[in-house]
Amino acid sequence: MDIPPFRADLARSVRLFAAFRKEQSDPELFYGLLARDTVAQLSAFVLLDGQLVVDVGGGAGYFAEALRGAGARIVCVDVDAGEMTARNGAMPAGSVLGSALRLPLRSGTVDVCFSSNVLEHVPDPYLMAGEMVRVTRPGGLVYLSFTNWLSPWGGHETSPWHYLGGHHAARRYLRRHGRPPKNMYGESMFGVSIASAIRWARRQTQADVVAVLPRYLPAWAWWVTRVPGVREFVTWNLVLVLRRR
Repeated sequence: MDIPPFRADLARSVRLFAAFRKEQSDPELFYGLLARDTVAQLSAFVLLDGQLVVDVGGGAGYFAEALRGAGARIVCVDVDAGEMTARNGAMPAGSVLGSALRLPLRSGTVDVCFSSNVLEHVPDPYLMAGEMVRVTRPGGLVYLSFTNWLSPWGGHETSPWHYLGGHHAARRYLRRHGRPPKNMYGESMFGVSIASAIRWARRQTQADVVAVLPRYLPAWAWWVTRVPGVREFVTWNLVLVLRRR
């Protein structure tokens, strides 16, 4: 795959937000675009060709497919076989059933440990993040992206009613749609803050922070991650990039 240079400009942000509106109605459009964009972003930090990359919580394999197209060797780990077969009924190539909280990989064995929008779906997010650091080799890269709870999409399909509480938002969704939301607060979706994620990253003794970025915003807005409080509402999705010592 020919990887275009990564440009975090306003046009890119508009494309991503426009596709994001179709996440549930047209997942191929949104996740395909996001996967290609993410590979371009990741390629600004590491040459992917020939690298062993583990996609934590890779689900249906959109990101694994894009990473493989960039020349990476992929292991896709997910705990939910249903999610992994949701795209075409088959498990993605190189997939392994396993928990993000206890990755079925030896310590220091992968070049890049990658995860997109999974952290907010595990009950112990920083156990998962620690596992990602553990399995990465010295000099390797950890790329961790998640949707923070106080962002406009923090409640996922129950947004923006999550601002009145996760359980309230879930009950409202059930009343309106006649079915519970896919992402149930306290069960399969949890409130993760940017402040706690940055604290976790800075306290690491086995990895150094390379970048803290708002995933969807243009480069001129990246300063927002340095403003406590405001960043929780404006960022939408945070990217942490760490290098293993």
